[in-house]
Amino acid sequence: MNQSMPIEPVRKPTPMLSQTTTSDAKNYDEDLKMIQDKQKEFDGILKTLVTRMETLGATVTSLDSTVVQLNNKIDQQQQYLEQMIDGRIHAFEQNIEMLQDELNNWMNLFKKTIDDELKKFDVDVTKVQEELLKQINKIEQPMTPSPELLSQIDQWEKDTIEKIHKTTEKIRHQLTELLNRDRNQLINQFEMLTKEITTLKEEDDFAEDDIERLRKTINQIQLSLEQLHLPEKGKFIIVENNEFKWDHLISVEEKQKLLPLYSMDINANARWIPNGHTIAGGNGTGNAINQLGRPSGLCIDHDQSVYVADFDNHRIVKWKKGATKGEVVAGGNAEGFRTDQLYSPTDLIIDDERDSIIICDYNNLRVIRWPRQNGKQGEVIISGIRCVGLTIDDNGSLYIADNKKHEVVRYRAGERSGTIVAGGNGCGNRLDQLQCPRWVFVDQDHSVYVSDNENHRIMKWIEGAKEGIIVAGGHGHGNSLTQLSHPCGIVVDQSGTVYVADSWNNRIMRWLKEATEGSVVIGGSGRGEQSNQLNQPTGLSFDRQGNLYVVDQCNHRVQKFAIDPSSCS
Repeated sequence: MNQSMPIEPVRKPTPMLSQTTTSDAKNYDEDLKMIQDKQKEFDGILKTLVTRMETLGATVTSLDSTVVQLNNKIDQQQQYLEQMIDGRIHAFEQNIEMLQDELNNWMNLFKKTIDDELKKFDVDVTKVQEELLKQINKIEQPMTPSPELLSQIDQWEKDTIEKIHKTTEKIRHQLTELLNRDRNQLINQFEMLTKEITTLKEEDDFAEDDIERLRKTINQIQLSLEQLHLPEKGKFIIVENNEFKWDHLISVEEKQKLLPLYSMDINANARWIPNGHTIAGGNGTGNAINQLGRPSGLCIDHDQSVYVADFDNHRIVKWKKGATKGEVVAGGNAEGFRTDQLYSPTDLIIDDERDSIIICDYNNLRVIRWPRQNGKQGEVIISGIRCVGLTIDDNGSLYIADNKKHEVVRYRAGERSGTIVAGGNGCGNRLDQLQCPRWVFVDQDHSVYVSDNENHRIMKWIEGAKEGIIVAGGHGHGNSLTQLSHPCGIVVDQSGTVYVADSWNNRIMRWLKEATEGSVVIGGSGRGEQSNQLNQPTGLSFDRQGNLYVVDQCNHRVQKFAIDPSSCS
């Protein structure tokens, strides 16, 4: 450390007595004292500075030591990181090698599995080929049509021969009448001539012109008599209708699968001819074969035959296209609970796969399957349910509206107990409730549409939903375009458009998807029995061409409304 320089004491100047006074000596002492004080202050500052320099030197020395320590730590950390990275890289390389080994093992196993499956597949294919060959060998002989189809053809042949026989008898009678017509005319003319000649003779009143006129009449009768004796072939010809094509009288067609209604693609602007045509019933209420009694539901077959649930007559009646009377295909043995009886059927569907109809046997609290071919009685498939409406989905599951429990239940094929898919939370008007559901419809997504009759709305329940969505009505009972009144039958097309039988408003309405109001497509002209009127419509359906079929319940008929082709172009 630097040492402070010695400071010499201030020498006092030798006063010149001759020039010094007392005051000057006093000033001199004060100045000297001040200089000495300054000297002491300076020595203090210098000492402080020296101390601080010493402290700074110690700090620098400490920093140098710290830097050395930090450098050592950095070197150690760097070595540790390098060792760790090298270890990780080594472990990763080892894992890669292990994964590569496992992948190779898996690939070998996969290849072996594929080889085994291919060998098994070859064996199975060989077995299938052998089985097919056996089946083909079995059918080398021509297959014999079923007795039922052959019986239908035989019956058609008998009926046709009978019609031809009646026609030929009619032609023979017509030919005889033609022959006798000329003969009778000649006899009448001759009798009149004879009578006139006799009268003239008796009165002796012959005139020359009478003689000439009578001679001409006799000659004319003679000529007609000669014509009468000519061969018949020269007088008459048989007119044949050679344009008549016998191969068009009867034919065999492959039966097509019955398309579900949800596959219908109906133009949103489609219109129907407002005047309907009665295709079933319409002859007043009654149980004759050309009558219906408060019909309820219906379904349409491939050939446009209509099956009708004849509620009051406890039967299902089939009306073929163009028929003037129906055919009882189920029930019809008065009301009762035997399996050959029905008790107020409400709805039905065709099960094409099993060639049967499935019926809501309402007052028997059951669902019954009835074979379409020679069905004398049905088979109860579900019991203990107040079934009023039903439908079937593409998996063969049945959906049944139970208007006593206010719910819709799904029964999968073979199930005896169902699953609630709509309602089931008591009677009410909440979105998770129904009140007397009537008809039910299922679309391709298995969403369930329900005519919530006493809530005057149509509800949609998406599969798995806990509550429904209002898609039509829901604004209370009324006849405005936003309202429904006791809705019944429903059909939903591919676009989600809802067609509903607005029963107490005597009209059929269309509600486009997400619409807030509907439009009237049929009826709406007040209750009545005219061709453009309805009286509490219930069931409805469409055929392949888009024609609309409506059960006009209180008019005891089924009406067909033809689609207007010009509205769909």
